[in-house]
Amino acid sequence: MHWEQLLSPERYATKDQSSEAVRSEFEKDIDRVIFSESFRRLQNKTQVIPLPEDAFVHNRLTHSLEVSSVGRSLGRQAGMKVLEKNGGKMPSGITPSGFGAIVSAAALAHDIGNPPFGHAGEKAISAFYLYGRGNQYRDQLTDKQWNYLYDFEGN
Repeated sequence: MHWEQLLSPERYATKDQSSEAVRSEFEKDIDRVIFSESFRRLQNKTQVIPLPEDAFVHNRLTHSLEVSSVGRSLGRQAGMKVLEKNGGKMPSGITPSGFGAIVSAAALAHDIGNPPFGHAGEKAISAFYLYGRGNQYRDQLTDKQWNYLYDFEGN
């Protein structure tokens, strides 16, 4: 893995790359996820249908925000460890807060594209193709495409 390239704040499609920008490129990545249509659709997907009386149902949008908050803190801690390990030097001049922002953005996006109802939704999609009407498409797909559908994994 090329860490200098992976952790680079350089972006291809941005206009303002001045060093005096109020937000870092990593913080802008967070905003890009939050303002995306795909992220907003998470509000309509159930995250958990709990059985205990004291639990509550919430959506994937809430879940992703919670995961992002925890991820930001863990990312900062990891950034501090990298800083310590490298004698005070960070790859590409990234800060511990930059590590936190990278993990936060990834955490925000982690459920985008997954089916409703998590693993139960994945099983329902697989069953549709294996045993339901989706089976009619088997002959129109390559083995790789078919395997993807009948053993569906949202991640």
